[in-house]
Amino acid sequence: MDFSFTEEEQLFRKTVRDFCEKRIEPSANEIDEKGEIPREILNDMGGMGLFGITISKEHGGSGQGFVKAAMAAEEIARADVSMAAAVYYLVEAGWGFLLERYGSRQAKEAILPDVVRGKTFLGIASTEATGGSDISSFSTRMEEKEDALVVNGAKAYISGVREAAMYGGGYVTIVKTDPELGHKGLSLCYLPVKDKEGITMSTSRQMGREGISNGFIRIENVKIPWHYLIGEWNKGFYYAMEGFNCARTLVSAACIGAADKALGSGIEYIRRRKVFSSPLAKFEGIQFQLAEDYTRLESARLLVYKAAWMLDRMYSEQRFSHQEINKAVAAAKLTAPTVAFDIIKNMMMWHGAYGYTREAGLERGLRGVASYIVGAEGAQNIMRLIISREILGKEFTA
Repeated sequence: MDFSFTEEEQLFRKTVRDFCEKRIEPSANEIDEKGEIPREILNDMGGMGLFGITISKEHGGSGQGFVKAAMAAEEIARADVSMAAAVYYLVEAGWGFLLERYGSRQAKEAILPDVVRGKTFLGIASTEATGGSDISSFSTRMEEKEDALVVNGAKAYISGVREAAMYGGGYVTIVKTDPELGHKGLSLCYLPVKDKEGITMSTSRQMGREGISNGFIRIENVKIPWHYLIGEWNKGFYYAMEGFNCARTLVSAACIGAADKALGSGIEYIRRRKVFSSPLAKFEGIQFQLAEDYTRLESARLLVYKAAWMLDRMYSEQRFSHQEINKAVAAAKLTAPTVAFDIIKNMMMWHGAYGYTREAGLERGLRGVASYIVGAEGAQNIMRLIISREILGKEFTA
């Protein structure tokens, strides 16, 4: 058992960190304040190959797997603790991987190279106004109509609607194809949205992650070609759960990155800030909290990289079952966002009044990671259900 990263992986992390510190971190305030990631940053991220880490060389990526993809997510979030840049990255990396794994040859060749270059956007359209975790309540339908597929419905709280409209691209979309079968009657398709007849998009303001838009997609009699079906008809639930495992691992890594940045800022502050003629770092109450926060962060990091390592082994060696992966990923997602939120909150308190200002930058992280506690990429109670189901067996869970 070896918990160390290889020399090549360490060099990869350093390269990504150097890039993020140079190109993303100086614009972090602007990203949050203006509500947009500058186009040139996205171009540079594409040029660095960040969007193609999980995509094969055949479609323009580097196919380096989820350990490195998690490293990149962590470093991007360290540079932009608001999570906006990390969200943009991780939906491309997670759902791009799924599209390549199950999409048709025509779809992959048409979509993935531009996604890898950062030229177009690729997202996930799952949640609806009637439910996020409860997929049985979804109403978006896809039907066969002669030589095409026709989609009708609506998706809510979807990341990147403005970016998809501006830059082109679309969404891996969960649709009902046989309502009588429940979750076994779902399919996946790729839904292009830019200038597409029948597509209406609108945005909504969020508490955080302001640099990437969030909103609604209305879908009215939208025709897509058959080769935009992802995988087999009525197998969409299983593909989507696989995609969520990939995305949740990267989400968890991003939360770790934001927490690590905040903790480093806090440590630097308590070393130099004096109270009653002594540095804050000399107070036992601060030291004990630091020890607890460090330990929780390390514990969460181990869960995250275990999940990423298992994903890589499953895809390269068929070494783990989906049940084992489900449990490992859910444990990481259950832990990392909450740990990150608590650490960032504690660091704000260490900083006192300054910690409550926008200039400190900590509140951006608090608002950003909160989205993953509330429910983005799966609510925390859903993670608990997944873990308990895989431990006890489905007969003991609802």
